[in-house]
Amino acid sequence: MSDASRDFHKPVRRSPDSFDRNFAADDPAEASRVAHATASALLSRVREAPHDEVIDRLVTFTDAHGIATIAELWAQSPARSLPGALWRLYLLQLMIHDDPATSALLYERGRTRLASADVVIAGAPAPASPDELVSLIDLIMRGVFAGDFALALERAAAFSRVVSAGATDLADDYDASEPGRASQFTIRALRLDTYAGDLTAAASLWRRDGLT
Repeated sequence: MSDASRDFHKPVRRSPDSFDRNFAADDPAEASRVAHATASALLSRVREAPHDEVIDRLVTFTDAHGIATIAELWAQSPARSLPGALWRLYLLQLMIHDDPATSALLYERGRTRLASADVVIAGAPAPASPDELVSLIDLIMRGVFAGDFALALERAAAFSRVVSAGATDLADDYDASEPGRASQFTIRALRLDTYAGDLTAAASLWRRDGLT
């Protein structure tokens, strides 16, 4: 995905530069209460009675409606909270859906660079095609609503670390010839690495019944 601003077909989606955009709220305390209440209610109701049609709508929500509605609810939530974790999962999914070719390039670069179990945990084939990465993130999202929630968080975190390593590797390639482009990939790498840490922490909290 290009890191520069660009136009999207409807529904409007966001470039990576806008992933960390802050969505203002008139009353931060009320916004926090609503964020936690909606995240908890949504997840508990779906997981208590998982219907394929409902899960399909949640997995494809940003394809149909864009990211703005979710952002208004959860974007300002603490990273290591339930709404914060859900927000980052949807952002990660959106990044892949918006530009699967670049995501596949970054994943492959990261896969060959990163010496860790993250590639195995993420569960993508090697090498992974753009379509396979779209299928992977959608499968992870399905696990959020009908599966082992902590495992879904850990797989998303592992994926983020692999792609972060790929972005760092690509930044190194551009460092001498295109420093501006190198900086864009470095920023993306740092953001994804932060997401990975937050999602891993959220998984640990969930296993201890501490993710709220």
